[in-house]
Amino acid sequence: MPFTEICIYQVKPQKAEEFEALMLEAKSFLEKQEGLLLVRLIKRGYRIDMKQIKEGLPPLEIKRIVKSVKYMLYWEFDTKESYGAAQKNLYDTYWKPMEKCLIVPHDKYLGERLF
Repeated sequence: MPFTEICIYQVKPQKAEEFEALMLEAKSFLEKQEGLLLVRLIKRGYRIDMKQIKEGLPPLEIKRIVKSVKYMLYWEFDTKESYGAAQKNLYDTYWKPMEKCLIVPHDKYLGERLF
């Protein structure tokens, strides 16, 4: 069963460009991790409310930043062991520069992919 992580980053608005440049640089590093099946970085740019859902309308674009710019990193590995090794490699290289861009420590959600 593949092992996954979804990581939520709340980036200081003035550090968003720096964070994106850092993550773009880290992309090739992340893609070389043993056992990696998939990696994606998403920038939150939309929201949806019940009107959009009930009427089948597209989501609403977020027009202003209130507190932070939110990003989600999704990566998936063949095993928990491969994931653990990749986390150490990330910690030893890009972790500290990434953390300097955040307003709070990032959240990690871990689990095995069901489908």
